[in-house]
Amino acid sequence: MIPPLTAPAADLPAWARNSVNLADMRLGAVALTCSDDFFAPMSRLLAPDAAQFFPGRYDDNGKWMDGWESRRRRSGGNDWCVVRLACPGQLVGVDIDTSFFTGNYPPAAALEGCLVGADPLLESSWQTLLPVTALTGNAHHLLPLHSHTQLFSHVRLHIFPDGGVARLRVYGQPRQGAQLPNEAGLFELSALIGGARAAVWNDAHYGTPDKLLLPGRGLDMGDGWETRRRREPGHDWCVIALGAPGVPVLIEVDTAHFKGNFPDRCSLQGAWLPDAAPAALPAQSQFWPTLLSEQPLSADSIHHFNLEGAAAVTHVRFNLHPDGGVSRLRVWGQPVDLP
Repeated sequence: MIPPLTAPAADLPAWARNSVNLADMRLGAVALTCSDDFFAPMSRLLAPDAAQFFPGRYDDNGKWMDGWESRRRRSGGNDWCVVRLACPGQLVGVDIDTSFFTGNYPPAAALEGCLVGADPLLESSWQTLLPVTALTGNAHHLLPLHSHTQLFSHVRLHIFPDGGVARLRVYGQPRQGAQLPNEAGLFELSALIGGARAAVWNDAHYGTPDKLLLPGRGLDMGDGWETRRRREPGHDWCVIALGAPGVPVLIEVDTAHFKGNFPDRCSLQGAWLPDAAPAALPAQSQFWPTLLSEQPLSADSIHHFNLEGAAAVTHVRFNLHPDGGVSRLRVWGQPVDLP
């Protein structure tokens, strides 16, 4: 069997690196309806992983494609798909990814948005976010949007006239207050859906730290952050920019599915850096105050660590001693306002 090909990652601009893909199905985004998805279902547009191409794979309707693909349009008009974002947000840009669509990509696309509570199909609801824009095959199209001050809950992707798109990624900042507190009245300051992000890390050989911030428990060992085996002194680490500055109260470390490769210990540092320079974080974070001293971890378990007297922070540095894999990191606490 010929192994599948995987699309290369895009070289993300700053507006994408510093925001959240609100069209990620792991966060709750859903493809609601479309004009046609004969060849490939609309739900694949929102898959979090890079698109793949299986050279010999076919289904009852034809060539299996990793994305959304409509049939050949023989009449007027164009195809479209409506997506409910994971939460309302201020949108900054979009990636219309046509990876592996070569003779069947749409020559052009446009994007509309709306903020609704009930019916996203009313024509009067939609505003143009991206005018009709030319596309090429087998490529990422990273396009900034100019609607930063408005909130949108749904987007509608138009393709002209038909064809296939591998992924739609809609980057933005989640609406403040999108999260609810837990039973103890604490907020998850480290939630991706709340705007948290992995800012920098020393190693991500088997999985990136962004997965630490996803909701729920990991699906498997690939659904987490795992570093290579360390053959030299030291330890691995990542820096998380919290979605909201706050006072951390409880740390949750979940090693789900990591059994022979979980870290022996973990620790946490933090700092108040509302204007942090990303390039300075690797060096600066080594000297941040300790929030949680080294604590032992066990395989495939959820660990809770209470913090007392912690100061408000905007960033945390999560240390793995010496290496290994963790499925989820949750920093629970009370948000504070920036001065």
